[in-house]
Amino acid sequence: MTDIIIYHNPECGTSRNTLALIRNAGVEPHVVEYLKTPPARALLKQLIDRAGITPRDLLREKGTPYAELGLGDEKLADSALIDAMMTHPVLIDRPLVVSPLGVRLCRPSEAVLDILPEQQLGVFAKEDGEQVIDANGNRVRA
Repeated sequence: MTDIIIYHNPECGTSRNTLALIRNAGVEPHVVEYLKTPPARALLKQLIDRAGITPRDLLREKGTPYAELGLGDEKLADSALIDAMMTHPVLIDRPLVVSPLGVRLCRPSEAVLDILPEQQLGVFAKEDGEQVIDANGNRVRA
């Protein structure tokens, strides 16, 4: 059994598509609704490091207090950006997925395929109808 964690927002289409792709591989992940249960600061820092991104890369602008908090200021230290994410979890972009093959911010949702150890079991299309996986479980390339 593969152990996968998804930091998920059920209101987000990209997050829902990512969760569905994980399940299409026959895996039931641990789903963490991070707006209700945000990761502790040390865990968030570890996830950022393991994903090979910066705190700024994980900041979400749309639908958040990003602008009001002045987070566009490039002079802000990483610690200040993490402080803002801890105070306002909505600033954490999603979905963030942890698997035995690594940690990835899955935007677009099919980025999760790079870290899933299990193969896709069948056809999959995103909510908008875009075909991602064919009937043989293979990724459809545009």
